[in-house]
Amino acid sequence: MSLIPKLISWANFKRLEEIEFFKKNSVEVQKKQFFNLIEAAKDTFWGEKYEYNKILDDKTNAISIFHESVPLNFYEDLHPYIERVRSGEQNILWSTQIKYFAKSSGTTNDKSKYIPISQESLKECHFRSGKDFIAIYSKIYPDNKLVLGKSLAIGGSQQINTYDNNIFYGDLSAVLMSNLPFWANIVRTPNKAVALHPEWEEKIELIAQKTIKQNVTSMAGVPSWTLVLLKRILEITGKSDIMEVWPNLEVFLHGGVSFTPYVEQYHKVIDSSKMRYFETYNASEGFFAMQDEPDAEDMLLMLDYGIFYEFIPMSEFDDPNRKAVMINQVELNKNYALVISTNGGLWRYIIGDTVMFTSLKPYKIKITGRTKHFINAFGEELIVENSDIAIKKAAQATNAEVLEYTAAPVYMSDEKSGAHQWLIEFQKKPQNVEKFLKVLDDTLKLLNSDYESKRYKNITLGVPQLIVARKNLFFDWQKNNNKLGGQHKIPRLSNNRRIIESLLKYA
Repeated sequence: MSLIPKLISWANFKRLEEIEFFKKNSVEVQKKQFFNLIEAAKDTFWGEKYEYNKILDDKTNAISIFHESVPLNFYEDLHPYIERVRSGEQNILWSTQIKYFAKSSGTTNDKSKYIPISQESLKECHFRSGKDFIAIYSKIYPDNKLVLGKSLAIGGSQQINTYDNNIFYGDLSAVLMSNLPFWANIVRTPNKAVALHPEWEEKIELIAQKTIKQNVTSMAGVPSWTLVLLKRILEITGKSDIMEVWPNLEVFLHGGVSFTPYVEQYHKVIDSSKMRYFETYNASEGFFAMQDEPDAEDMLLMLDYGIFYEFIPMSEFDDPNRKAVMINQVELNKNYALVISTNGGLWRYIIGDTVMFTSLKPYKIKITGRTKHFINAFGEELIVENSDIAIKKAAQATNAEVLEYTAAPVYMSDEKSGAHQWLIEFQKKPQNVEKFLKVLDDTLKLLNSDYESKRYKNITLGVPQLIVARKNLFFDWQKNNNKLGGQHKIPRLSNNRRIIESLLKYA
């Protein structure tokens, strides 16, 4: 064995021991993360405002005091403090220098969010996750060839930009690439200039042309945009299977959106018998979880990345007096809004995602949707996890292939009940549209008792409606709204008609 594989093997062994430790000692590890965060931030503007020193003085009741004194926050609540840091002030939310901000999609009061990125969050969270995946994957597949080839990473399109006072912002991928450790640059492709090319369609072409002849062993990216790239590579090469282009390709790390609607399409472009798929939960705010078993439908919550986790039961989310619980208080199969305090200076931050625990020993989760991406116009509490499964079942039952979809309510009137309207772009249309809708409807009833009760005799919620989108409707809408790329996702479900009406203007 050469020196580099030996070093990697040794590092993997040490890290796997640490992962096993936090799996068995989850509450203790989370408490350690909590005290590390409070200690680091006690002399910041935020720490002094909320008297972090007093929290540290009473170790026994520290977390309870934290809950009582520090409010739960949306981005809008932290925005004034983040703006101070963007203007060049330091020691506001976090104790070490903040030079970088990850720019992500907007909020109710601003076009974009700017998430502070510290050196600690880069090293202890984002970069550690890459090494951890290699360690976990190598344990499962000891004969893997990952590090002997290239990892194809499809990042965003926002280059690093200068804000002011030596402060920089860009897509999370741009921030990460600007700070990558040497070992990561050795194994990744394409080069930084191509990966962050600002024009998305040109970038897909450049990546395709530059990687065709490389030894790509792994891919990482958002399923929708990665699929566009793979189809373009097949067009250029005239091949029918990506394995003919990259014979040593073995794994795709996907995240950002549910993989469920894309499974059949990936099986068509990649020999499924030779390919592995692993889900990750990565966001601008941090890296939270990764799949640690083959073919699993859940992910291991990573508990030692400098993040303290809390969870708000979604049944209480709209209550002004809502409370968040610690990890040792969560229950299986219950929907929670994720709350994080991080080593980047986010405090009790409601990230906007909802998760459900599938295991408590160790703690494993699956993403169920968004606190704002759902339909609950009639009390049906429909979440994205429900819709993804139902769309897949309906497609399988009618020999259809779904490319993209979104759904929104059609509101009740004096004459008729409400309904859900589904705008779906098909790669292959259903053999029977009525059957597609029936399977979709019946599956949602099986998955969601609230939906089922609202559908009873069509009294509250009528039969779902389907609009078949023209080819490239979703792509054209994103392009014309400057939303191309992995950082931009069309909500699968909306509780109002703003998105679907905007899309229909392009139909």
